[in-house]
Amino acid sequence: MHMRLEVVQVPITDVDAAKAFYADVMGFVVDHDVEHIPGMRVVQLTPPGSAASIVIGTGMTAMAPGSLEGLQLVIPDLPAARRELVQRGAPVSDIQDMGGMLFAYVADPDGNRWVLQGDPAVDVHGTHQL
Repeated sequence: MHMRLEVVQVPITDVDAAKAFYADVMGFVVDHDVEHIPGMRVVQLTPPGSAASIVIGTGMTAMAPGSLEGLQLVIPDLPAARRELVQRGAPVSDIQDMGGMLFAYVADPDGNRWVLQGDPAVDVHGTHQL
């Protein structure tokens, strides 16, 4: 048996605000923005370099906006990515070193919380470790 996780729904209140956050601030690629049937708008976005995407929209889920926690983005150089995201207006936490693993956290406009995980070969200052 072969299975791949390809799409995760993210519950939001305002499709346009969430789309702007994920595309313009987080740098996700907008794959499509369609209304398949009246009242059901589907916006699919993919993080750069990811095989999995997120979907936001209307008429798709009963999850409460802001209730999603713990989706994890793995980033080779977390310090550099954090600087870029902060410059774009993302509310990214400070980087935490958890015993050699680097983590930071960010939430979308609805409060859905993401974990940013850095490469353990890059320290909190962006220095590559041997």
